[in-house]
Amino acid sequence: MKIGILGSGAVGKALAIGFTSEGNEVMLGTRDPKASKITEWLSGAGKGITAGTFDETAKFGEMIVLCPLYRAIDEVINLAGKKNFEGKIVIDTTNPIAEEPPVNGVLKYVKTAEGSAGEHIQSMLPNSHVVKVFNSIGSGYMYKPKFEEGQPTMFICGNNEEAKSTVTGILENFGWDVMDSGGIEASNALEGLCIIWCARGFKEGQWNHAFKLLKK
Repeated sequence: MKIGILGSGAVGKALAIGFTSEGNEVMLGTRDPKASKITEWLSGAGKGITAGTFDETAKFGEMIVLCPLYRAIDEVINLAGKKNFEGKIVIDTTNPIAEEPPVNGVLKYVKTAEGSAGEHIQSMLPNSHVVKVFNSIGSGYMYKPKFEEGQPTMFICGNNEEAKSTVTGILENFGWDVMDSGGIEASNALEGLCIIWCARGFKEGQWNHAFKLLKK
């Protein structure tokens, strides 16, 4: 599959490597595809991956992954061109983190009119199938995570069952147990997991953890 990843930070790069490792063709979308930090990465860790503008990447992708800072999400989607998202699965990795520092290790979130980042993105892209995923784990553990206590769980949500099924298959190949948490309105709860995930990091200085749903 052709995967268009919008955002060239740590999350975008980690997922680009993961999707490429699974045999997909990947383009990394960024504001300046010719910037030295991008070209140097493409010639090293990102070998086999191409870079393009947001518009070029959204056109390229049969599936699109959103991973810019949430505060830039409207601009990135508009630069990518809403028409380029139509009919496609859109993986939303974002969390609506405020620019303010955490208080006692607790992140602050900005409020969205729709209730969550996932719902806002779905409202911006009504003809796309948004699936919230990868928002409650660090970039270093997104692909093939290994924990002594077992396989971690990735919580997902979205309105389209076929889209969630496709994303579930991707996650299983990436090494995750998957929990479908319902429609896109569950994004509010899933985005809260990021606050909990980060709280341990801020408190203990350790970022090597993940969530696990125990089943009987």
